[in-house]
Amino acid sequence: MNNLRATVAAAGFTALIAIGAYISIPVGPVPIVLQNFFVLLSALLLGSKIALSSVFVYLFLGALGLPVFAGGTGGIGHFFGPTGGYLIAYLPAVVITGFIARRPKRRTFSTLNSVFLQFTALLAGTLCIYLIGVPWLKYATQMSWKAAIGAGAAPFILGDLLKIVVAFIIGRSFSSRVDEFLQLAFQKSSISEST
Repeated sequence: MNNLRATVAAAGFTALIAIGAYISIPVGPVPIVLQNFFVLLSALLLGSKIALSSVFVYLFLGALGLPVFAGGTGGIGHFFGPTGGYLIAYLPAVVITGFIARRPKRRTFSTLNSVFLQFTALLAGTLCIYLIGVPWLKYATQMSWKAAIGAGAAPFILGDLLKIVVAFIIGRSFSSRVDEFLQLAFQKSSISEST
């Protein structure tokens, strides 16, 4: 992924994920944020590899102490706190979302099959975040399972479903343009490698 266009796309989504963390509503140990929206959107538009690099850089910057986590905070301690599982879950979530969403060689949003794949991808990515985040929340806070689900999943389900719908709409609107942008990057990269 050593071409300028892919790097720009990855950096752009790293910035969007960080901005999403600043839009934070505290509702308990796990705040409502837009981080996961941009994480999943990156996978939908960029595919697993580029999205994974975006999320990795975002987490790395946060671990270094830059204020890119929820509420404008940072530091490696966040990975061991109540929200640590959610942060780590972004990595497999983008891989799963990107893999499912970009299964067809030539994706088009006009077919029923493609619509199904996009929604399945976004739901799978969201579920992955819950499946890692909630158990970690339980472990980090010593809550009961019922309390962890009540604090770390239940308040977010409706909002996450809304985020999925919005991500799909944005994906439908911008997917072909992003693909063209990245396709030029990969073509230039493959030409330079073959010469």
